[in-house]
Amino acid sequence: MPKNILAEMGSQVGLTPARQNKKEAEEWARRQSGPMVNPSFEPDDFVPQSLSPVKDEKKKPGADKGIFLVNMKEKNLQEVEEYEPYDNRVVEHPTTNTETLLHLLKGSLGTGILAMPHAFSKSGYVVGTIGTLVIGVLCTYCIHVLIDSCYVLCKRRKVPSLTYTAAAEAALSEGPDWCKACAPYAAHVVNAFLLIYQIGSCCVYVVFVSENIQFVLTKHFELEVTVTEVMVWILLPLVLINWVPDLKYLAPFSAIANAVTIVSFAIILYYIFREMPNIEGKVPAGKIAEFPLFFGTVLFALEAIGVILPLENEMKTPKAFVGKFGVLNRAMISIIILYMAMGLFGYLQYGNEAAGSITLNLPSGTETLANVVQCLLAFAIFVSHGLACYVAIDILWNEYIGVRLLNSSHRLLWEYTLRTVIVLLTFGIAAVVPELDLFISLFGALCLSALGLAFPAFIQSCTYWYYVSPSERIRMIIKNAIVVVFGALGLVVGTWTSLEGIITKFFGQGYGHGPTLNTTVNFNETSLVP
Repeated sequence: MPKNILAEMGSQVGLTPARQNKKEAEEWARRQSGPMVNPSFEPDDFVPQSLSPVKDEKKKPGADKGIFLVNMKEKNLQEVEEYEPYDNRVVEHPTTNTETLLHLLKGSLGTGILAMPHAFSKSGYVVGTIGTLVIGVLCTYCIHVLIDSCYVLCKRRKVPSLTYTAAAEAALSEGPDWCKACAPYAAHVVNAFLLIYQIGSCCVYVVFVSENIQFVLTKHFELEVTVTEVMVWILLPLVLINWVPDLKYLAPFSAIANAVTIVSFAIILYYIFREMPNIEGKVPAGKIAEFPLFFGTVLFALEAIGVILPLENEMKTPKAFVGKFGVLNRAMISIIILYMAMGLFGYLQYGNEAAGSITLNLPSGTETLANVVQCLLAFAIFVSHGLACYVAIDILWNEYIGVRLLNSSHRLLWEYTLRTVIVLLTFGIAAVVPELDLFISLFGALCLSALGLAFPAFIQSCTYWYYVSPSERIRMIIKNAIVVVFGALGLVVGTWTSLEGIITKFFGQGYGHGPTLNTTVNFNETSLVP
């Protein structure tokens, strides 16, 4: 099993501090001789002096004892400042700025962009356009915050790179006392959200592939098949593609899928503009009750937080990733514009009839070209299932299950059993409620509100907690608290709304017409603008 692609270089985040006294040296030696689970994160009773902030001995008794001032004359802190993580990275095959830009664009283009017209049908064309822009800017800001925090943590720990999970654990270990107590669990929390997101993405892919194939079979070939039946047909191929032990074997298929996706998007745009879109019958603002579905869908579509750090860690010139005209800003500007255009013009063309995937609005019953697009994208997303499921398998196997079976004679059997079980899990969830739009909104709100918004703000607060002045800390807390509250509200309200829709579908009632409290009747009819 290859190493964890989401945690590359993540286990070796330790640092041997300067032996400033015999006691510290003995303590460090004792810890190094023990189990090497997470050697760099033990904030409770032992913090190497080379990493800990220095107390200002001149402060009067009774002053704020929780605030430490950094003494820049301290030798070891000078060494931390002089350490440059980017200059110490050793990457076997570093990527150029252009390659990183293309990878980032590729990681953000998928089923999410195809669901944007449906998202706009929930928000309206004015609110949808503004909302997509605001959410996109906020996501970009949080990515900058995460990268900056990782860079600072790398300098302090004198390591070339950190993964998301390692950065979360390192940040909490340097935050206030109550955060230090939570630090050992930070990696597990982040891994849990990553795992749920990847499995959720796989469920979305299963539904997408099955719906598009079923649409072609029923509309073009006039066969009577259901989406669930198509899921059963593709189950064995899904299992087989997820038995592939190394991503390099999927590389040729991935390259083909990328080319297919680009061609398919061009054809979809042709259908959108074949007849000029218009605003007749379209609303500028939708219902407030349906806005969480829009929020979750846009987050699912825009957010590529899982690939940001791995891409930045593999760059030949990582300093070019950030900055006003860096790779990240150029990519995100392109992505936001593309998503706004697809959502806006797709909604203006198809209105409230916009399906969970715009491919289902194409005239496949009468035009072969539309059938070709649906089949091509079904193939591309089928390959993406193997990639997304690989990440979920990698997290579970390399960090939780495989490490406990190192001496087992049936280790390989257990690995392939895990691969099969995860595929069956994604198949089962998708088969129970095959609703593409609700799945996208659910996992966008549930996972990406936390991974893309709340966690980066929280990580920054802990990273700089003892390294800024009291006034700067207050400003930082207020700013990040707003982001965390916004992410938490999106998580709770978006998840609740999506689950309510799924439950309604599960019980066989039309979405939006299930039983609701009397107090919500008028609320559901309230528009987002007067």
